[in-house]
Amino acid sequence: MIRNTTTTFSFLALLFLLVSCEGFLGKKTNTDFIEAPEYLPREVAYVPVQPALNQFVNPVDIIAGFDELIYVVDDATEEIVSLDESGRELSRLNVKGVKSIAQNRKLDLLAIGKIDQTVAGQDFELTCIYKIDLHGAGNTFGLQYARITDTIIHPFYFKSTFSSSDAQVEFNKIAVLEDNRFYVTRTGVDNNAQKFGGPDDAVLLFSADGDYITPVSVSTPNGLFRDFFKKPIGISSFVQPPQVSAGGPDHFVYTSIDQNTSIKVQVIDFIETDFGSSFEPRILLESDNTLADGNLATPDKFEKPVATLLTGDGTNFIFVIDQEKDSLYQFTVTGLEGVKPPAGAASSKYQIASFGGTGEGLTQFNNPTAIAYKNRIVWVCDAGNKRILRFKLTIDFQ
Repeated sequence: MIRNTTTTFSFLALLFLLVSCEGFLGKKTNTDFIEAPEYLPREVAYVPVQPALNQFVNPVDIIAGFDELIYVVDDATEEIVSLDESGRELSRLNVKGVKSIAQNRKLDLLAIGKIDQTVAGQDFELTCIYKIDLHGAGNTFGLQYARITDTIIHPFYFKSTFSSSDAQVEFNKIAVLEDNRFYVTRTGVDNNAQKFGGPDDAVLLFSADGDYITPVSVSTPNGLFRDFFKKPIGISSFVQPPQVSAGGPDHFVYTSIDQNTSIKVQVIDFIETDFGSSFEPRILLESDNTLADGNLATPDKFEKPVATLLTGDGTNFIFVIDQEKDSLYQFTVTGLEGVKPPAGAASSKYQIASFGGTGEGLTQFNNPTAIAYKNRIVWVCDAGNKRILRFKLTIDFQ
């Protein structure tokens, strides 16, 4: 695991207090009052932003929405919780079995949860995706006005029959594309690549209206694979807030928790040519040590990466949460681990900013599960410690 960096940050005695601010949906919360710590010019590190948010029981997912709000999933209370940028709680919504969320560019929430269904006289609790409209009467908007407008239930979005293994399938995470189509990671126990609908372990593509389009097949030098994905969990598209600049190709980053998979985090590119289109794994060559000390493509780099996120503000970072190592990793979109050092640094080498380790300290985690990013602040679900932690790079205070 990445060792506790508390001692590394001991000189950073000043922690940062976020206070509540009024306004959202077009009125950005002003965080300019966060004071920069004193640090050595060559030091690049994520430092805590205080206070930790402790009003949760088991926070398992978090997103920064296109509506400028933060949304947290607490699966112990089966609630979605909305916050403003300062961390002030705005509202809560109960959703059965909710475990993860995304927001499309129409500002609807897409929540993965559970639904009770009776099939052939037998009761099942099936994985599903709830589409939640947050618009109230007139110009009102918020979680307090939420209503479910559609439900995608496994397996009935692509077939009318039901088998016992379908009850063991799980939707995991959602990534939204520029035109509101979206990817979903799915896992299960029946991974016969030749069966109708493909293996349970898959990345699925849905239309903006929630219609099933296809499971993603991946082209490699060894051929086209319908069963390329093994236990896919986390997923992030290249389309991220802020809304005004959101856009990009249909590429995505995903994570696998399959123990037999050596490269557990990969970028999948959507390639279009005159001869057609395909999904292909991006080749990230391992860098030499003159550029960076770590790389996304290093075999066995991760043990249980459960979440990933690509930033949308031009920094082009890829974050990965490794639940087994209780750690947060940071890479460039080209796979280099670390951050480009500030001007005047003694070395031009990318400086490692990944951190973590098991514990209750402000740079430690216990069973971290998800990550969000907004205005250069990183938000992490530290589920085992029942809190949300926030961090900012030292060089971002300049």
